[in-house]
Amino acid sequence: MSDTRTVARALDALRHGWAVRVTADDGALDLLPAETGFAQPGVYAANLLISAARAATLKLANQREAAVPEAPVLIHGADPFTQLSARELADPSLDLDRPLRGPFRALPIAAHEAAVTAMELARLGGILPAFLVATGVEPAVTVSAADLAAFKDPLNLTIQARARLPVHACEHAEIVAFRARDDLREHVALILGTQSGERVPLVRLHSECLTGDVLGSLKCDCGPQLDAALARMAEEANAGGWGVLLYLRQEGRGIGLINKLRAYELQDQGFDTVDANERLGLPSEARDFPVAARMLDLLGVTTIRLMTNNPGKVAALQELGVDVEERVAHQLPANPHNERYLATKRDRTGHLLR
Repeated sequence: MSDTRTVARALDALRHGWAVRVTADDGALDLLPAETGFAQPGVYAANLLISAARAATLKLANQREAAVPEAPVLIHGADPFTQLSARELADPSLDLDRPLRGPFRALPIAAHEAAVTAMELARLGGILPAFLVATGVEPAVTVSAADLAAFKDPLNLTIQARARLPVHACEHAEIVAFRARDDLREHVALILGTQSGERVPLVRLHSECLTGDVLGSLKCDCGPQLDAALARMAEEANAGGWGVLLYLRQEGRGIGLINKLRAYELQDQGFDTVDANERLGLPSEARDFPVAARMLDLLGVTTIRLMTNNPGKVAALQELGVDVEERVAHQLPANPHNERYLATKRDRTGHLLR
């Protein structure tokens, strides 16, 4: 029987640098996270589990294998991997300062499903997707692929609290907080105006962006998009309609704040936002749209007008049973710092910014 609480313990273990055992139908792997693992004397491993994108940089994966950058690849070094060497090998932002040392060779992965599960746990934990394999360190927790599937089930999400919340854009607003028992990320919805079944609401899915929403970063358009969405919804409310802003706790399109900042560093080295994510061994799109659909369902919202420039977001919600009656364009002017970012969204991820 799957246990979602086991995943919560496993994520905590990975963030604290403890070893975990990951199991699946095809076998088990004892893994120590390369990034956070304690620098204990004598801890080393003959093999390292890394991403296909990282393996491609090491010339250990072909183009077809690297097409899924977050896929697992098992590598063997001429010398055992220490925690320090594994950490340096895992982080592409260090490549210019610390040239890669080999030789390495790729090995078959007997427990492939367990390896895939481990890479997803690393993403959810916000750490680099790299693990020393079979170090002899006793695992702090055993977690299975079935546990992870149960943990990610959007039906775990429920409404925890709601309250009136006047905001700058609209004094007539209500905030609703959502949380799953074992996933402590607290998503919120802000309802502007009076909810009514007679008018289709204007809806915006906004993924958390600390740098843009709070600090005013010019590298993205997140902050201005958030402000403009609230202003547009306030206009709807003043005209007798209503709007719903879903604020989703999935920083960096689901890769976490630290890894997003690593991607920024890679962008400064010349990579675009998609290549930077993939070079880290992380997906360029890891947002949890089933959670957004679940939030709308809990609010009793079945038909929406969606503010987005991304047709993929429309398709994702429609596949989840949300009736998207209209796509409402949400384009804002570029600035010198985010021109390339916006061009990448247009040219590589299909955003309609023309």
